[in-house]
This record gives sequence, structure tokens and C-alpha cells, in this order.
Amino acid sequence: MKIQMLIASHKQYKMPNNDDVYTPIFVGAALNQHVPEGFQSDAVGENISVENPHFNELTATYWAWKNSDADIIGLNHYRRYFVSKKTLKKEFSYLLTKQEIITLVAKSDVVLPAKRKYYIETIESHYTHSHDPEELNILKKVFSTFSEAYQNALNTVLSGTSAHMFNMFIMKKSVFDDYCSWLFPTLRTIEKSLDFNKLEGNEKRALGFIAELLMDVWVIANDKTAVDCPVQFMESNHWPKKICIFLMNKFTGNGSRFNTHV
Repeated sequence: MKIQMLIASHKQYKMPNNDDVYTPIFVGAALNQHVPEGFQSDAVGENISVENPHFNELTATYWAWKNSDADIIGLNHYRRYFVSKKTLKKEFSYLLTKQEIITLVAKSDVVLPAKRKYYIETIESHYTHSHDPEELNILKKVFSTFSEAYQNALNTVLSGTSAHMFNMFIMKKSVFDDYCSWLFPTLRTIEKSLDFNKLEGNEKRALGFIAELLMDVWVIANDKTAVDCPVQFMESNHWPKKICIFLMNKFTGNGSRFNTHV
């Protein structure tokens, strides 16, 4: 069984050396002259590499959808990885092994990062405080034309206080194909109503941020089973800065300036 755990990165970075499972993929490669040695380019085969400024790590997801022949596909970030257990040690030795991945996938349709909890905010209020609120207005308008199952799923996600974030996942190829066949056409529909000329700074990546919400929506609407897996951030977390940004977003409502993701 072939497993491909992609590691999305936009720059040269230290990577795990388990070549049998983990594959660094250089996102936005079409916009760069040099792809680091040992990295898969997201600009070969059928791809949307040139759209990386709007899609974030989803250009790696799209590349895998159209080009990977793996039986199981996963996506990590160059600083965030699925791990067997979360520890204070930021070491690659805790990354999921091939057998652990097979075991997790056998338990459910989708393996997702442990939910991020916001406690004092709903997902909707957090998004509007951290991003341009018009993005959610567009999302809701698009979903008003979708089936009742999808509309109810979106309401469930937005009214909750936790969600699976980061666009990270592990799935069997057949499930992954189903997900991507819905996700990317949905994002294209949303894209038609987004005015990127008016979006500033980080908000140029709106489609990537919206996609984080859509993972849970798709899982719920399609009655998919999901299992949570710990995620290890491989750099030091600047918690005072994170908390400060979170509070500034909440009380100023200026989501286009501040981002609590990293």
C-alpha cells in the first residue's frame, strides 16, 4: 500500500528523512525560479500552482488530487505535523509511522488534526474578528443554493466553538477524490464573488481560510466518520503574542490586519 504524506512548504526547510512516507512539496512553485532539491513541485502535471497566493497549501492538495497515485494521501505543513503523541519535544521521531497511518485510516473515513478550541467565541465570530467579514457573507450566500444537508452542516460548524483547522488531513484515495471533487468547485464558486483587489494583506489568502471551515462542513453533510490526531507545531509558540492578537481581533474587529493561525 502506497502512502504519500505531503509536507507543504513555500521555502527551504528542515524535513523528515522518511522518504517512504513523507514527501516535501514546494507550493507556489510556478511563481519561483528554484524548487529546493528533494522537493516535489506543485507546478508539474495538472495544477493550480500559480494561484498559491489565494489558495495557500491547497495547491498541494490539488496537485495530489490530480497527480498522486498513492492509496492513502495526507497533508502536513512544514511546521505542523500529525504525530503519534504531542510532547514538549519538537522532534520528527514522533511523526506518524506507516503502520500508525494505516491503523488510523482503518478506523474512519478521515483523519483530522485535533480540534482547535476557541471557548469564548463561536467559529463564526472568530472568523469575522480575524478576517474580512464579507468572506463569510459570500460563503453563506453561496450555500443558500446548496442542499439542506450542506446548509445545516455550515450552520453547525459556524455556531460551534471548535473546529478542525489547517487544511490538514489523511484519507484513502477514494474518499480524498470525493472531497476534492466537491471542495474545489465550491471554492471556484466562492471565488467569483470575492474581490481580491479589495482584500488586503493576509486576506488575499481568503480561499485557503474558507477551506478550513469547509472540511468540517463536508464531513458533517456527508456523514463521514472522522478521528482526531494530535498535531505538533515544530517551532516555539509565541503565546503572549498569540493571545494579544486574539484579543485585538475580538475587540477591534479588524480581522484583515491580524492572524492567530501561526
